[in-house]
This record gives sequence, structure tokens and C-alpha cells, in this order.
Amino acid sequence: MADFLRLGVNVDHVATVRNARGGRHPDPVHAAKLAIAAGCDGITAHLREDRRHIRDDDMARLKAEITKPLNFEMAATDEMVKIALATKPHAVCLVPEKRTERTTEGGLDAAGQKAHLRPAVQAFTDAGIRVSLFIAAQHAQIEAAVELGAPVIEIHTGAWCDALADGNTAQAAIEWNLIKAGAHFAKGLGLEVHAGHGLDYASAETIAALPQIAELNIGHFIMGEAIFDGLDKTVKLMRAAMDRGRKKAVS
Repeated sequence: MADFLRLGVNVDHVATVRNARGGRHPDPVHAAKLAIAAGCDGITAHLREDRRHIRDDDMARLKAEITKPLNFEMAATDEMVKIALATKPHAVCLVPEKRTERTTEGGLDAAGQKAHLRPAVQAFTDAGIRVSLFIAAQHAQIEAAVELGAPVIEIHTGAWCDALADGNTAQAAIEWNLIKAGAHFAKGLGLEVHAGHGLDYASAETIAALPQIAELNIGHFIMGEAIFDGLDKTVKLMRAAMDRGRKKAVS
């Protein structure tokens, strides 16, 4: 069996529900603690420019109160770099960001933005913060991550998951082959490979069989299912799906 596959849980949408009404409840930090107790390996939170879900005090409290690594998902803006350096999370994941998007709609164009990204990657590296780039599984983007000195990539799985949800088997097969090839290529270049966006129990079980992937980061599906089944049960079901998939991995 391949190495253990980590599960990172994104708590953004607990904050989305809180912010719909205002006040303090539900609390994303409480959700993070429940997810950790249920067996996840880390917590991801995305502090956006417009603070649509996670807020600054959420990041500070997560860093202070959780017992697992904190992954600070962020755009590479001067404001976010400053906040991340002050917060000192275990890791940062650099993503594209547009105010008009509901969620992160695609991978970061690392190949086209090397000059913009390099100072942020260097600043985090110097501070001892692990850097990940959220990119499509394209060779040019993966090679750019290496050139920038980012030790980790997170493959954007959204197009694959969307094709699966739409029942478009031909497109799903194309996207899946790109993910497989990209994960293999990145691992061969010495990168640690993560994946995320749009994953559910079935797709997480499938992608868990790729031995090159070390971590899955999942948020929206877990929080949505938690409404019906509770967060503890949902995290445990996701962990079980990933473990089933990992048993199928061939090193």
C-alpha cells in the first residue's frame, strides 16, 4: 500500500453560514476542532480580499487553538502576504482570486505570473512556511512551481469533478488522464502533490488510488453533508472512502 493519504478539511463554508446572518455562530474554529477530533490531518481556511467567509480573527484563532497544521489559502497580494507572515501557519496555498467568482474557478497561472509570485514564495520560504501552488495538472504549470521553488502543488480537480457530476464520461476520462499524468510528472520532479476542489466520497476514493498524491483538501462537500449527518460522521466517512481508495494504489 502507498504512503498514508492525509485529509485536510476546509472550514470556509461554516463561516459562510455564520456571515449570512452575522454574529458568531456557527463558529469555524469549533468546526475545525470537531473535524480534527473525527480524524482529519489538517485544516484549510481561505481568507479572501472581501472577507466573504473567513475573517482575520478566524485565522488568528485557528492558529492559536487547533492541534493540527493550518493551511492558509490565499491570493498572493501584499495584504495577504503580510497577514500570513504574521499568522505563521504551517503552510500557505497560493490561489487565484476574483471578487466575482463564487469559489476558486480554476488553477493559478504560475507559468504566466512567475515574476509576481516569486517574492511571495521566497518570503514564505524564508519564514519557514511551506508553500503550495493551486494549479491545473499541466506540465507548464508544474514546471513553473519547480522554478519558483514551491515544494508542493495542489492539483485543481474541479473540471474532473464537474464532468463526473454532469455524467459526461468522455470529458471526465480526459480530465482524469490529465490529473494522473500531472501527478506522476510532478512527483518525478520532486514535488509533493496534493489535490482538491469538488471532491465527494466517490471521487475522493478514486483519486486516493494515485500513489503520488499525499493529501486531499475537501471543504464544501464535507460541510454540506455535515448538515444531514453531522461533521464527525461525515469526516469519518470521507476518511474511510480515502482509505478504501488508497488500498488500491500501486506504487
